[in-house]
Amino acid sequence: MNRNTFFFTLIFISIIVLVMLNLALGTISIPLADIWNILLGKNDESQIIWQNIVWKSRFPQTITALVAGIGLSISGLQMQTVFRNPLAGPSELGISSGASLGVATIILLSGSISGRALSRMGLMGEVAITISAIIGAMAVMAIILAISQRVRGNVVLLIMGVMIGYIATAIIGVLKFFSNDEDVRAYVIWGLGSFSKVSGNQVHTFVIVMAVLIPLSFLLIKTLNLMLLGDNYARNLGLNVKRARFTVIACSCVLTAVVTAYCGPIVFLGLAVPHLCRTLFNTSNHIVLVPAVTLTGAALALFCNLVARMPGFEGALPINSVTALIGAPIVISVLFGKRKNEVN
Repeated sequence: MNRNTFFFTLIFISIIVLVMLNLALGTISIPLADIWNILLGKNDESQIIWQNIVWKSRFPQTITALVAGIGLSISGLQMQTVFRNPLAGPSELGISSGASLGVATIILLSGSISGRALSRMGLMGEVAITISAIIGAMAVMAIILAISQRVRGNVVLLIMGVMIGYIATAIIGVLKFFSNDEDVRAYVIWGLGSFSKVSGNQVHTFVIVMAVLIPLSFLLIKTLNLMLLGDNYARNLGLNVKRARFTVIACSCVLTAVVTAYCGPIVFLGLAVPHLCRTLFNTSNHIVLVPAVTLTGAALALFCNLVARMPGFEGALPINSVTALIGAPIVISVLFGKRKNEVN
């Protein structure tokens, strides 16, 4: 068994184990044997409470974490390849900030305009937040794509994305200043990120949309490999660099926008997973890297979700706190390792 096969097998097994642990562990622990029976549909009247916990709470949360981890990881790999920058990630182009601005606008202004906080509107409020996040992210994406058609340098485009993020953050700060405390609190909670917000029919919609977008990302593997060679070599090999950059950025932006709309801004997954995969698989070939980040992103997101729920304790930690605590050391260790190898 070669190195790649070993790691692919190990990560795949870890995903299965983490899925089962996510279903079994929490405020109420459920034996793995009973989890298996519930998944197989073996109905038992004594397990009705456990069935409700699994199907209505833990299963949607687990699927959301798995799919969101895949989407953010692929998006991060695409960003780092396009910009040839190890610190590029899904949030660097301002897409997450655009989604945050969309949500901030509707949450922070709802109390002032209607006199009723959006957080009290139940399902209608959740749908409004999701739609506003998608609109905000897509608006920023449209601006970025328009700029990418006019600007040649990747560094300039990256800086423009960061500046758009700063502008969005500034507008959000102004909205907070003129909003009431309840609306500000609701926005802050959304901004912490969570895989548990997606439930019911939202899970089906989220999974279906991502099930379309993720396979389309695999069609860009050849393009990403050519872009690694540099613009001149890629152009000589017949690649339309301008169109390829537009396509990859659009794909990455849409993945980030959808995940952010449903789960809130999730940090560090898109940044850390590509670095981790390049180290584990010791390659820059996207034929290996894209499937690798797909599996590794799913596994890491499931692990972060498990840690956030802190089995045996009441409540859950903000998912962004967990992803930052786990993702930041991964990036630091990988960058230090690369620096050490360069020096040697």
